[in-house]
Amino acid sequence: MISAFITSVRGLLGTTLLLVPVLSYGQSKPAPTAATAPSKSASAATTAPRKAASAVKPATKSVLSKSASNTSTAQRKKVVAPAAVADPAATPVPVPAEETAAVATPAAPAAAPKPAPVKAAPAKAFAAPPTGTAILTGRVSGSTTDSVGVTLRENPLDPKEKLIRVALSDKGDFKLVIPVHGSTKADLVYGDDVAPLYLDAGTDMDVRFKGDDMSGTLRFKANDVPTGLATKLRNRTNLSDEQKHRQQAANANNYLVEADAQFVENDGFQVLPDNIQLYEAPFLSFLEYRRKHQLEFLEDHAAKQSFTQDFYNYAHAEVVYAYANDRLTFQDLREQVVNTEGRLKMEPTYYSFLREPGLLNEPNAAQSELYHEFLLNYVHFAVAQDKRQRSDPDFYPASYALASKKLTGPTRAIILGRILQESFRFGHVKQSAAMLADFRNYDPKNQYYSTLENDFDRHKDFAIGAPAPDFKLATATGDTVHLHDFVGKLVYLNFWKTTNGLCLRDLAYAQELIRKFEGKNITFINIALDENEQAWRQLVTVKKLPGVQVRVPGGGLRSELASAYALQEVPTYMLVGEDGTFLNTKPKRLSSRAAIDEINQSFGKASTYTSAIDFPATKK
Repeated sequence: MISAFITSVRGLLGTTLLLVPVLSYGQSKPAPTAATAPSKSASAATTAPRKAASAVKPATKSVLSKSASNTSTAQRKKVVAPAAVADPAATPVPVPAEETAAVATPAAPAAAPKPAPVKAAPAKAFAAPPTGTAILTGRVSGSTTDSVGVTLRENPLDPKEKLIRVALSDKGDFKLVIPVHGSTKADLVYGDDVAPLYLDAGTDMDVRFKGDDMSGTLRFKANDVPTGLATKLRNRTNLSDEQKHRQQAANANNYLVEADAQFVENDGFQVLPDNIQLYEAPFLSFLEYRRKHQLEFLEDHAAKQSFTQDFYNYAHAEVVYAYANDRLTFQDLREQVVNTEGRLKMEPTYYSFLREPGLLNEPNAAQSELYHEFLLNYVHFAVAQDKRQRSDPDFYPASYALASKKLTGPTRAIILGRILQESFRFGHVKQSAAMLADFRNYDPKNQYYSTLENDFDRHKDFAIGAPAPDFKLATATGDTVHLHDFVGKLVYLNFWKTTNGLCLRDLAYAQELIRKFEGKNITFINIALDENEQAWRQLVTVKKLPGVQVRVPGGGLRSELASAYALQEVPTYMLVGEDGTFLNTKPKRLSSRAAIDEINQSFGKASTYTSAIDFPATKK
């Protein structure tokens, strides 16, 4: 499970952070069998059991290892040689229940989304039929809740997970039938506990655990396969292909349980604040130490058991790209954590591993969410090396163009989709629309386009470059003002209430900020959502509040204006550019010291965005 520390720091960085592996550890080989041990380059997949707020809840999930990004995504803990380390992987979370049944069946195809402005006709989402089913039967001893379920994500760009849940019998027995589209990561959900699963068509396992300790007692056994050492030795060559596959599935899931206990629950294998404070050499020693133990753990299990090729590739990629992600993001994380020093200067060879052939385009890692996170972080890193920051108007178009050029294979569409989703939230609406139209070149079967189109539609009204809703409101002095009266000026909107303590606390800062920008090309409009007009007018008059003071006539947060601006709470701040379009829907608070710098950097930015709108197609 990714630590809260890493999650919060990545939030501060505003980007998904990951690491990249060395090539010799990034390449796949044939899956080892019990008789044939793999060479020492396999990787240990570490997926932590997670706590679920409820059996049904929104999720950003990731099973064995994310930014937030965005995204994520993988739970894992990292190793510490001498020092303890925390892991920057993303944490998976259970999702909203989409299905609940005694025996769950595939969900009905979603209705075709409405057409988006970027295309002439609505696209019909491509929905591949399940390739088969995975069956989990078992018993919960001393059950503490009445159901058990499995969550899985069928679309890597859709944050919603599908939940298949069944009720437990009086004895704690259950049977889950899960439609699957090839090999897939999933999660077993019981009450607040979540454990990783790896499923494919033909998986048929008996699952047992204690209700009060799922992570510590969870075990898998293949159904209809001889048990006992003597029986296994007698029947090893007589097992059917179906029985062999069931045994491989049970081996894989038991491996995940053991890897979790060994690496995720062990702080010595996590990237923690103490490790982040290390200098380059000792931190690299820690990463190498952790990777060595994870690889040995996987090799040892692979030598004694049999895994499917898909699972072996997946487990290997999780180890490889955990190393790579942490190495890639160390410099940024350390800068955020160690505020008593400047940014650590790395040796010239520190990032040389990024040039290893096969690192970016590794088809055998396609199922690994850590691989996806690494690719996204690599794109961010590469664009930043070209002196572009996230606040630059062309950051997301540059990221999209670089990914379309550098990446190949089916993973490219996923990473381009992740970049689009970031642009929908933080980029210019017209740039996003142009990139979304171009994305169809990389998604000919419409596996992801409809999901992205719906996401774009949800965010476009408040994206950079979208027109801010106009209004007509009365001031405290009885005049009438419209938002369009201030076209040509930067406008800082402050939605507030006289009865809100946080709003009142910010009053002093607001007055100071307005004085600092007196005579500059900016107007501060304070929009009160008070029901009591007299109390508002009295406060404005007595306190001699500066700026434009207006009030929404009635309804407060239920008013038409509050709805037009999607207000859910006060205070809410927004920055509108000189052209009347949104420039920032979440600017720094009035009380923030960074607000002054942010406003200074915003003058004229709307026109800068406008001049950077053109987005040439990336694929002819």
